[in-house]
Formats: sequence, C-alpha cells, structure tokens
Amino acid sequence: MRALNSPLEVGVRALVLLAASFPRPLDLAQLVYLDYAMLHSGEMDGPPSVHPSLPAGPGELAMKRQLLEQGLVVLMRAGLADVQADDGGLMYRASEEGPGFLDLLEAPYVAALRERAQWALAFHSGAPADSRSPMDDITRQWMNTFDSRLPRLEDDDD
Repeated sequence: MRALNSPLEVGVRALVLLAASFPRPLDLAQLVYLDYAMLHSGEMDGPPSVHPSLPAGPGELAMKRQLLEQGLVVLMRAGLADVQADDGGLMYRASEEGPGFLDLLEAPYVAALRERAQWALAFHSGAPADSRSPMDDITRQWMNTFDSRLPRLEDDDD
C-alpha cells in the first residue's frame, strides 16, 4: 500500500478541511482547491508549505479530484464524514465524530495541516463555489515561475 496520497492520507487531509469548516459543508471542487492551498500555502503568500513544490505543478490538481473522492469514501465508511445532495450538487461535511477523531491524532503533520486549513479557509473565504478561476490562477502562477526558469534562446539572424 502506498502511503503518500493514499486514500487514507487524502481522507485525513479532507477531514482536516471539513472539520475546519464545520458545520458548513464543502463541495468537491472546493476541497480540491483548499487541499492545494493547505499543502502549498507558501506559494500563496501564506505560512510555509507543508509539501514541497513539485515540477509537475498544476498537474497535481488534475489528480486531486479522484484522490479526494477516494479519501471521502474512506471517511464516510468510517462515519467521519457525511454527504448530502442539494441544488449545487454533492456537499460534504464532517460528521459529529470527525473533529474528535482528529483530536486523537498527535502527529506534527496533522497539526501543520490543521493550522494551514484554518489559514486556507480564512484567507480564501472557504473557497469560492466556482473554483475554476482560483485554479486557473494557480496554473498561471506556476507557468510564470516555470517560464522564468527556462533559459532564453536568442534569435540569431546570422
């Protein structure tokens, strides 16, 4: 079983976000955006990032949706999160047991996630319902950084 980005690890990250926003539910797009913000807060002028920047950059966003869906299934099976359907689609919320479960986890990683989750929710106002624009901003910022690292080729008219 892989530890990094396993359904269990991603589920714990989702639970951290859901507990921080409790009782307000979040949809999957919000969770994708907030998970990225929580892990890469330093790239967004927040506290130091929990995870290092990756060369793949926004490619990580493409994988997050499926990983978060798997993590949410783990949480719901364990009774730590609930799902409800409303006019906007499926909304996820920590169950009454979710925040208490997180209190049992003493790992420094979880403490760092909880701190960054509070920052992400406060700084990003809980993530907009339409997360495409903020995700485009992440991609644009990464592309600008990546582009600045590339060597420039001079046009020679020789």
